[in-house]
Parts: sequence; C-alpha cells; structure tokens
Amino acid sequence: MSKKVGTLGELKESGWKSVSVKDELRRNLITKMRSGEELFPGILGYDHSVIPQLQNAILGRHDLLLLGLRGQAKTKILRMLVHFLDDEMPIVAGSEIHDDPYHPVSKYAREKIEQDGDDTPIEWIGREQRYGEKLATPDTTVADLIGDLDPIKAASKRLTLADEEVINFGLIPRVNRGIFVINELPDLQPRIQVALLNIMQERDIQIRGFNIRIPLDLFMGFSANPEDYTNRGNIITPLKDRIDSQIITHYPKNIQIAEEIAGQEAWTERDGELSVQMPDVYRRILARVAFEARESEYIDQKSGVSARMTITGFEQVISAAERRMVSNGETSTTLRITDLFHMVPAITGKLELVYEGEQEGAVNVAKHLLGRAINSAFKELLPDPQQKKSGEENGHPYQQILDWFAAGNSLELPDSLPDKEYRKRLDKITGLKEIATQIESVKGGDEYAVMDFVIEALHQNSMLGKEDLDEQRTYSDMLGSMLGGMGEFDEDDYSDLE
Repeated sequence: MSKKVGTLGELKESGWKSVSVKDELRRNLITKMRSGEELFPGILGYDHSVIPQLQNAILGRHDLLLLGLRGQAKTKILRMLVHFLDDEMPIVAGSEIHDDPYHPVSKYAREKIEQDGDDTPIEWIGREQRYGEKLATPDTTVADLIGDLDPIKAASKRLTLADEEVINFGLIPRVNRGIFVINELPDLQPRIQVALLNIMQERDIQIRGFNIRIPLDLFMGFSANPEDYTNRGNIITPLKDRIDSQIITHYPKNIQIAEEIAGQEAWTERDGELSVQMPDVYRRILARVAFEARESEYIDQKSGVSARMTITGFEQVISAAERRMVSNGETSTTLRITDLFHMVPAITGKLELVYEGEQEGAVNVAKHLLGRAINSAFKELLPDPQQKKSGEENGHPYQQILDWFAAGNSLELPDSLPDKEYRKRLDKITGLKEIATQIESVKGGDEYAVMDFVIEALHQNSMLGKEDLDEQRTYSDMLGSMLGGMGEFDEDDYSDLE
C-alpha cells in the first residue's frame, strides 16, 4: 500500500481491507509456504519438530508457548514471527494503541474520526513497530503490562480521573494489532498472570476505575523453561488453559547440527588482520563438549546445557589463538589442543553442577568434559587405541608413537610456542604424521593440529603421561611418568632390611 494514502477517505478508496492480526499472520504464512521461502532462516535442527508445530499454530490462529531449556532459540523464534506481518499497516495518526481506522477503540481515535470524518489523517507503521516484548521479572506490575490512571496527565489536561483520556496504556495495548511476547513466563507473579486472562480469552483489557472494556487485537507468544526447573514460579492453570499451543523445543540431536549452529552464531570471522584456521576435527570436539555435558553425572540436567556454551567456546578458542599470534608477531595460525582448553571459562560459567563446591571443582569438570569430547572424536575418526587389532605391525596402530616416548623422549609444548617451532617438535615423533593423515578431512596445514590432537587423545586413553604446568604441556611415556613421580630408588636406603 502506498504511503501516499494519508486520509481515511483515501484509504477507503484504495480498497484496503482490515483483517485481524492472526488472519494476517495466517495469510502471509500461506503465501511464504507456497513460494517455497524459508520460514525461519537460521533456525537449525527444528525442521521436523518445532517448525511444523509453529506452522500449525499460526494456521490455527493460536497463541503459543515455547517450552524448553535454556539456549534452545525460543526468544529468537518468537522475534522472527514479526516477519509474517504485512510490511506496513495504517493507523489513526497519533493513536497510542494503533487504532484501526475502520474500527477505532480508543477515545482519542473515536473522537478524531467523529470530528474529521474522511479527512482523518492516517499514519503508516512498519512491522517492527507492531512487536512488543517483556522479560517477566518479579517486579513487573499490572500497570507495566496493561496500564493505569495517570494523575499527572489528568492535572496537565485539567481532566478528572474519571475521564478515559487519563489512562496511561501499558506495553500490551501499545502493540494492539500486533504481536506481544512474554519471556520466562513462570517468573511472572501469579497475580500478574491473572491480569492476562481477559486478554487471552475475551481479548480485552480493563483499567481500574472504569467500567469500560477496551477490545484488543493481539497475537500472544510466551517462552518458559520446564516447571520442574523453574522453582521460582509456575504458570497458573487458568492461563495455561488459555494458551492454545504448547510447543516443546529441544537441543540439537546430532553433532553436525550443533556445529552448524555454533558456526553460524559464533564470531569466528573477525577483522581479517589475524587469520585462524579451525580444522574440522576441532569443530567436532567443541560441539561434542555440550553433548558430553548433557550426559554427565556431574551436571544438573534439569538446568540444561545451553547452545550458548558451544558458541562462546568457539569464540574463546579463536581468541586464544589470536593472543598467541600477536605475542609471536604472526598473522595466521591453526588451532591447537592448548587453545581448546581455553574454552574452560565458557564451560564453567554455563553449567550447574550437581554438587556445588570450590571453583576448582567446576574447572576440573570442564577439563574432564573436554577430555571426553576429544576421546569420543578420536574414536570416531581413528582406530580405538584400547582395541588391539590382530595382524597390525608391532601389534598396535600407535606403537611407533608410543615407542618414541618409551625411548625416553618427551614433547614439550608451551602455550605461546611459535608455529614454526611447534611443527618442528611434532615432526620429531615417529609415525605421528602418518596417523594424522589417515583422517580424510585433514587439509594442508591441518595435519599438525591433528597430530597434536592424536597425542592428547593417547593421553586421554592413559597411554601417555601429561604434565600441565605454567602454560606448558609436557607429554611423556606413561610408565616413565609414573616412576618419575616416585623418585629415584637408592639401594642404600634399604640395606638395613637385609
């Protein structure tokens, strides 16, 4: 519709028709579906679960609740509903509650049309102006959401508190003919939830002191965590009964989807001055940490393991590699195992332990999860070092590597080691590069990161010892490492036993 339509008379002549917001959402959804347009771009892993249910809800003109643990894109999905609204919509110019020029509900709009008739000025608003959102907090009031009387307005306009014009509309009426979302609904106090009942069923609001009811045209959306987790509050039964569709969200069901989500959301493509290569196997490890956490006995599963943990983990490891590059005067590098362990702050800040204790406990759990993720990825890509295969030369696929360490050699990898020296040290280990290049996804430059990964994985399988002190990793023969910790044996100390 052209913005040139500026009066009520011109709007009538244009043939514009007024429809409810739910009919508008339904109509535009059908149009997008018929054209094959992607309905929720950037929402991954929900193609056969959540998105079909969202389509059903919109087609059925239902208000909806997205129920799921933290970090499952609930708010992002609700905000995307605005794209199913028309580009623009006409309102009575100056109306606080987006009055429909054909069906005005506020006193201001009714009087304006009664006074000016077809000359009533019309204003066009975009779809973004028709979306409202409120995070439910314990201090939220009915006045915030619905409205209240404004004594200051009454005094400035010399009106009595019985005049409808002294109403100060809340957030919900101000997005009349649009979409209003309340996030974390259980956090809203029960008495405030009661105030929503009329909106959900009768589609109107009441402001105290007035016998009038103001009808609203709204699509209502809510998000919530499962009630067995949010002990802070519950959704009252009458309100749940009025929400037409409850849609259960979930975490990614496979590693590939988790990798895609993190790659899409994380800030990994930076200013271009510093270049960090992330091998495929490292992406898999970072994504797998969340899967390991969701199965860990140390983690409170009721609280969930947010996808934000993986996203911030991606960003942390890139930053660790950048820091090393800047220190060494380099402009490009590839991730190392050392960088992965700089993900620990991203893990400890987003997990709730079953038994809360010292901060060191959370750090140890984070390192344990990373170790499990490394080991799981290793066994997917290379032979399991715990299973000796018959016919293997020397009886073990990693025997050459283990023999190199057994000969008294050790691998020292300071965190800030320059790339050239890092590669030189890894090249010394017999048979290591041959193992790394067995992985099909290894590309030029990635093999050293994979070689590093193989060494760490052998440690995770208790085949190599590891000392992690003062920003340096040192790997050595497992038996030699154990004996070294016992100190030197001196026969004279035991001569008196003879």
